Amino acid sequence: MISRNERGAIRRDARRIAGVGLLLVTLAGCASAPREAIPPDDVAYFERPLPSLAEGALMSPREDGASLDFSNPALARVRQALLDAHERWVGTPYRLGGESFRGIDCSALVQRVFAENFRIELPRTTRAQVQEGTPVARDELLVGDLVFFRPPGAYHHVGIYVGEGFFLHASTSQGVILSELDNVYWRRHYWQARRPMEPTQLAQRTTWFDS
Repeated sequence: MISRNERGAIRRDARRIAGVGLLLVTLAGCASAPREAIPPDDVAYFERPLPSLAEGALMSPREDGASLDFSNPALARVRQALLDAHERWVGTPYRLGGESFRGIDCSALVQRVFAENFRIELPRTTRAQVQEGTPVARDELLVGDLVFFRPPGAYHHVGIYVGEGFFLHASTSQGVILSELDNVYWRRHYWQARRPMEPTQLAQRTTWFDS
């Protein structure tokens, strides 16, 4: 015969288990993945040369070695918005379920960057974000594309491509950083990319576009 106290304890345990299950479903798809492989050098992240607006794929080199203006102003505008987002969020620690500067997970970072920089509301989870927009081949990535990974474990991972082989994301090991797609870990677990919106449209939606 089960006592009233025992029945109450069973009900409380069941509610706790149900709550945990709901949380896991809500957060499904972000980064409870193993720590990423760190590049084989000793240089601290904040001392590493990171991509800047004035270099790389968005510039058109002339035969005399000088650089022209950006060949695609829309790509440059989107790229700058993403690098500005990096400056605001860099170093924010990773926290599963987090959505603020106290701690954030990968899909929440993507959601906040698109909302704050492009006034676009993306879904909260990677499971939903991977359904957004159109698929993109890896060799056709443009700034603003979402890149997805399937590391070992139950969760997927997502970041935002910023050009020159870098993507912005909330790393489980280092918090919000820029990482290279060609890093051995991310190359091994790369899954797919999606384009939520064309860069020309993203550029028109940047929060500082009309200023």
